[in-house]
Amino acid sequence: MKQEKTPGVLRKLFWSMFVLSAFTFGGGFVIVSLMKKKFVEELKWLEEDEMLDVTAITQSSPGPLPVNASVIIGYRMRGVVGSLVAILGTILPPMIIIFIISMCYEQFRTNPYIAVALQVMRAGVAAVIFDVVINLAKNVVKTRSILYIAMMVIAFILTCFFKVNAMLIILSCLGIGILDLLIDLYRKKGAAAK
Repeated sequence: MKQEKTPGVLRKLFWSMFVLSAFTFGGGFVIVSLMKKKFVEELKWLEEDEMLDVTAITQSSPGPLPVNASVIIGYRMRGVVGSLVAILGTILPPMIIIFIISMCYEQFRTNPYIAVALQVMRAGVAAVIFDVVINLAKNVVKTRSILYIAMMVIAFILTCFFKVNAMLIILSCLGIGILDLLIDLYRKKGAAAK
């Protein structure tokens, strides 16, 4: 992983994270799609498979998904300083918004216009999350790995129809992935010995 050395990267990283965080409603999955568009397609700081790895790591790590992603992306761009700048850009907007809302909470809670606006935003959030799911599924299918595709389908079925805890599924997939890696390494070692 090569770090970006061009001038202004930290400023661009901060403002990118700040804007993404400020206009992301609906939680972590929404910001993943926006980060992909920003850092993979627009800025070309990450490759598609790197963004998929970032998504997998952030989902399986404790803590808020946007903050976890900003740590990885910031570190990828400029090391520890990049991580700190990206985290700051990510956490400032929600802190400012929550502070303002807390000052006017009673007015927000009883305002019918705000209630309607929040309902409308939920529809947009659902669409963005659906977009993330489709893109992640496409990336898994692109691997052409029967194991990975089967894990994706089984995880979907277990989550949607049997209400299995997502953390249990993530940890199981992690275990299967590690086991698959160890088997692959063992086979390569055996083939090299022949």
